[in-house]
Amino acid sequence: MAKDQMVFGIRAVIEAIAAGKEVDKVFIKKGLQGDLFQEFLDEVKANNVPFQFVPIEKLNRITRKNHQGVIAFISPVVYQDAEQLIQMLYDEGKEPFVIVLDQLTDVRNVGAIARTAECVGADAIIIPDKGSAPINSDAIKTSAGALHTLPVCRTSNLFKTVEYLKNSGLKLVAATEKGAEAYDKIDYSGPVALIMGSEDTGISNQLLKIADYKSCIPIKGDIKSLNVSVAAGVLMYEILKSRQ
Repeated sequence: MAKDQMVFGIRAVIEAIAAGKEVDKVFIKKGLQGDLFQEFLDEVKANNVPFQFVPIEKLNRITRKNHQGVIAFISPVVYQDAEQLIQMLYDEGKEPFVIVLDQLTDVRNVGAIARTAECVGADAIIIPDKGSAPINSDAIKTSAGALHTLPVCRTSNLFKTVEYLKNSGLKLVAATEKGAEAYDKIDYSGPVALIMGSEDTGISNQLLKIADYKSCIPIKGDIKSLNVSVAAGVLMYEILKSRQ
């Protein structure tokens, strides 16, 4: 990550959070103590900023500057609240179409999916705040800038957010090679949330259980699955075709 997208030091990170900067995550040296550190940790928790305690060696590999045991990674995008966004879309008379990314870890896949999502007119992508690839400069570059215009919603509890989508009238379509429904046989009319799973483990069982459809794309070759961004592209354009 570029140096201008990082903030070093306890006081500097407190000030960045107070100034409303979007913080992707904070690395904290294990064993940090003291009144200032406690003030910092309270601020991080109060603002729901993802944080992780790490060995000092990890921080030193990131920067040689005097980081005081704390490095924050600033997001280049402003995250939105999923519930507020869905309500706003309904208020505008729209039928929401969102993409849910369940712990994708490759920034290039996230960027590629965002690019296609913007091209098909999707309303947002939704990601968890932990276990997901960061929305950084590499993701934005791969998205061809789509991540600067496509709303990105970050949630601390992906299951509850997806449950909210379902209760708000969105049809949950989970993409999985174990799916029972062929992707081109599903009724995509009305509000839709397309759920794409992580590159290695796919969609979590929790989300699969509440999905309305488990969609699969036929595979004719020996390799049993598509790259997640390619699969997302196939499904998004099928959804676009149905909605037109």
